[in-house]
Amino acid sequence: MKMSETISTTTHRIFEGQMNEHGSLFGGQTLEWLDETASISAHRFARSHMVTGSLDRMVYVSPVQIGHALTYESFVTGYGHRSIEVFTRMVGEDLDTGEQYLAAWSLMTFVVEKGSQLPTLEADTPLGQQLQAGYAARTAANKAARAAMPEIPID
Repeated sequence: MKMSETISTTTHRIFEGQMNEHGSLFGGQTLEWLDETASISAHRFARSHMVTGSLDRMVYVSPVQIGHALTYESFVTGYGHRSIEVFTRMVGEDLDTGEQYLAAWSLMTFVVEKGSQLPTLEADTPLGQQLQAGYAARTAANKAARAAMPEIPID
């Protein structure tokens, strides 16, 4: 499957009730929209039930202001036996001027049900090729970070 076949795009207009105390879009709102959009890309790739496994990286670049639009573009960048990595680029737009800016980007991992068969993935864009080339290193770093964590008690 081509990466471009996994693209999921959503656009949201930013309203007053979605702002934080700094007058920009609340981060929790960005994460909700991120999970929705990225999960569609993962599902298009796997065609199987899945869950969000982890938010591996979330980088906020520029604040999003009231009245702007925020577009999410997600696509699959790598996969393992049951895991699927999805990259999302979030682009803000001043609707009055048409100026666009990188608001944030993210990498997430989704996990499919046991027994699911994942297709092969072909990087068919320059950005996709760059992201796919770094997939093994990111996966190894994530695994090492999990191994370095102590056992987390629930009490």
